Amino acid sequence: MADRKRIGVREIKALQPNEEVWDATVTGFGARRQRSAAVAYVLLYRTKEGRQRRLTIGRHGAPWTPDEAREEAQRMLGVVAQGGDPAAVKKAKRSAATVTELCDLYLEEAEAGRILTRRGVAKKSTTLGTDRSRVTAHIKPLIGSMKVPAVTRQDVETFMHKIAEGESKVRKPTGKKRGLSNVRGGKGASSRTIGLLGAIFTFAVREGLRTDNPVRGVVRYADGQKERRLSDDEYRALGEGLVAGSDIWPPALAATWFLALTGWRSGEAIGLRWKDVDLTRRTATLPDTKTGTSMRPLSQAACNVLAAQDRKGADALVFPPSKGKGTMSGFPGFVARVAKLGELPADITPHVLRHSFASVAADLGYSEPTIAALIGHKGMTITSRYVHSADAVLLAAADKVAEKVAGMMVANQPNSKA
Repeated sequence: MADRKRIGVREIKALQPNEEVWDATVTGFGARRQRSAAVAYVLLYRTKEGRQRRLTIGRHGAPWTPDEAREEAQRMLGVVAQGGDPAAVKKAKRSAATVTELCDLYLEEAEAGRILTRRGVAKKSTTLGTDRSRVTAHIKPLIGSMKVPAVTRQDVETFMHKIAEGESKVRKPTGKKRGLSNVRGGKGASSRTIGLLGAIFTFAVREGLRTDNPVRGVVRYADGQKERRLSDDEYRALGEGLVAGSDIWPPALAATWFLALTGWRSGEAIGLRWKDVDLTRRTATLPDTKTGTSMRPLSQAACNVLAAQDRKGADALVFPPSKGKGTMSGFPGFVARVAKLGELPADITPHVLRHSFASVAADLGYSEPTIAALIGHKGMTITSRYVHSADAVLLAAADKVAEKVAGMMVANQPNSKA
């Protein structure tokens, strides 16, 4: 090593091409000029195992001055003293996976059933579809190129604000016939995407790709979901829309009636199979809901809707799609058409029918546990493997709420397959 002197601006300017100078106050700290005029600050040190390392701190000039580079060298030597290896960490960061690669790995593991929910079960296909959509629409375009170890909490907060402000919004064809992807962004989308990003970085910590989760501690926007309910007049308009929808796929009309009379989640209704229905005991046992296995009491009005449907086998869907073997993917669109026929606002969705049913039950004086058992809220479903029928109290509650709803829909209760 050449003669040592305290490195200052004068020593930096005096360096010739391929010449280096070493500091007299911090062992291993030096500066080297390349063939060009660029000067880089460096640190030589030995690891705990005795390996010699050379770490480039940065180039002379903003932000590195001799004093700032010397302070950084001292900090790095402190890391070395504690058993760290800054040069190895820097090299690992350069070769680390990107956020895009992390997302792809996460989705691959989730699809294989190796990413579990809080209930200890694999993610459902519908949830995976939503995750994939958020990754494609927001995460990859905005931070996908960043290295996983380099992402900071500040980066996550900036990412969240960009989604909220619509920076990731895009409208483009999906490749399917008349298919259109319309990513809007907004505060709700921002909060839900941050929730997914937190799960992805938890996975990264588990896989040893980084030691902490940069999403932890980020304060998200309130979700902003509106708990919209139908008024008496809107219920009447919904009934009129159902009667007027003679050109709409009949199982879709029946499923809409069923949701209005039960308060179920739309996915539960369109995924219902005959083997899960017991019309005699007036119950439905749903094996895989958002809250686990769930038994639901069925009102007589809901049973009438079910009984009017074609029954093609135990494994057949009660409300089948117009084509294909999957569930009715276009169901929200059918509900929107019914709402339009009834001259209802465009914000009428299957979730509105669910919340409206719960609100009617509350209006009738039923307790939260009773309402939760009727519509399958978390922690309040009948899940015992030894229970095979709903009790009389719940059946009576289901009947009373359904009768009130049907009455507001001007008694347009279906009694046929239409």
